[in-house]
Amino acid sequence: MARLAQTHGLTEIQTDILATVRTFVDKEIIPHAQALEHADEYPSDIVDGMKEMGLFGLMIPEEYGGLGESLLTYALVVEEIARGWMSVSGIINTHFIVAYLLRQHGTDEQKQRLLPKMATGDVRGAFSMSEPALGSDVSAISTRAKKDGDDYLITGQKMWLTNGAQSSVVATLVKTDQGEESVYRNMTTFLVEKEPGYGETAPGVTVPKKIEKMGYKGVETTELIFDGARLPATAILGGPEKAGRGFYQMMDGIEVGRVNVAARACGIAIRAFELGVSYAQQRKTFGKAIVDHQAIAFKLAEMATKIEAAHALTVNAARLKDAGQRNDVEAGMAKLLASEYCAEVTQEAFRIHGGYGYSKEYEIERLMREAPFLLIGEGTSEIQKTIISRGLLREYGLKG
Repeated sequence: MARLAQTHGLTEIQTDILATVRTFVDKEIIPHAQALEHADEYPSDIVDGMKEMGLFGLMIPEEYGGLGESLLTYALVVEEIARGWMSVSGIINTHFIVAYLLRQHGTDEQKQRLLPKMATGDVRGAFSMSEPALGSDVSAISTRAKKDGDDYLITGQKMWLTNGAQSSVVATLVKTDQGEESVYRNMTTFLVEKEPGYGETAPGVTVPKKIEKMGYKGVETTELIFDGARLPATAILGGPEKAGRGFYQMMDGIEVGRVNVAARACGIAIRAFELGVSYAQQRKTFGKAIVDHQAIAFKLAEMATKIEAAHALTVNAARLKDAGQRNDVEAGMAKLLASEYCAEVTQEAFRIHGGYGYSKEYEIERLMREAPFLLIGEGTSEIQKTIISRGLLREYGLKG
């Protein structure tokens, strides 16, 4: 195994899991990613392979049929998968955010009913906060759940759901009226259960056709439309008494998601480096391999250094979360640096390829379309800077 982006202090089980996943990526993902991505085809065979390996249950506790592994293990697995094809890592990202939310905040009934099926991948999760008229401003959510007897009627439109069609349960943040002064205490997370597919997938719940995208193909991204969908109060994550706690639950899940995005960025950057360093040793100009020109050698040195830095921050953020410590600043730093460096490393690999990098025959062309997504997914770089700066001021703000 190459030296780049190694993680020290792993258990034998973690090492074995990562070795198995890397072999799977090399044999089952990388050889097929180009054709599937260009066709925008859902990678059913790859997903079936991940089911067989138990990856959908990686972080789900053993008592519910999962492997009970840590966020660190999950992040490193995601890094490996994204190295093969970023879209595949997206398939398990939102699934695991929902599984994490259930594990941390769900009722016993919700856990017992959903987690065992999620562990096998038979039930898949999606995560929904965004809407067409808002981006980073979660307080502007307009989808509303109105109390109607013992039930809630939900009306509104959600946007940018990864796994929107393939999922059977969607953790959805909506506005409710708890009578609190803060808008953030008037949000509730509902576990919306539906049938996989497009069209009306449950009464009052519609998944329109998938959204066409520049990159991040294969995995579907959709809207989710509610038209008076009736949900019982027991569909609230954590039960009826957790109404109004949705924002805080979702932010807990987003910290997991940001570690995931950082890991995905590391995976893409690693693959871009592999492609760049390989091509630089094959391509010759002025009588020698281009890697022997200092300009290219220095590019590779900078690329590798950026990958190491991003990987180290990602591992640190995951380990803090595993230890039960607050990691909003560290997850923000990891997501910020890894996504920005991923874009830079991928572009440098593209430049190393010269004109061939613009050809669809070369893998780097796909990475060039995938890397920008990570600059905005799970919060833009500007939002990460806001989170980081606020966290720093908590620690370094002047007292009195």
